Amino acid sequence: MSEDVGVNPGNVDLVDGGSVALAKAGPSRSGAGRLRGDGALAQFTRFVLVGGSSNVAYAALFLLLRGCGSLVANIAGVAVSTVLANELHRRLTFHAAERVNWMQAQWEAGGLALVGLVLSSVMLALSDLWFPSAPGGAQAVLVIGVSALVGVFRFLMLRGWVFSVAR
Repeated sequence: MSEDVGVNPGNVDLVDGGSVALAKAGPSRSGAGRLRGDGALAQFTRFVLVGGSSNVAYAALFLLLRGCGSLVANIAGVAVSTVLANELHRRLTFHAAERVNWMQAQWEAGGLALVGLVLSSVMLALSDLWFPSAPGGAQAVLVIGVSALVGVFRFLMLRGWVFSVAR
């Protein structure tokens, strides 16, 4: 019996013992098919989409709880959106649900998120110290820049350590 490439044309999910594998039929792949793969670009794209989604969840929760005070709203928003993002990264971004359990993902990925929060807070405090008369827009650009660098670092650490295939 010969293998026929035409049996599974395009990008079709094949279920094999509970895991999902992407069938590749030649070089022509749809945009959705490219997002399903486990290459760095597909994972980074999903990482950005999950990050954006968790930021929307943060903003919604912050606005919902701001009557309790901005500190409470911020802590609740950060906690919920971080847990949500970690779980989405575990299941969707890095396809690691079978390799990494929920608690391990929350502990390790949450620790990385905490490092990012500390770094951006330190940079903001230093900018206040070094440039006390800097306009708010300049501080926002600094925080966004630091957050982008932290995001790339976080992606690399999540991909290479927390949700690594080598586990």
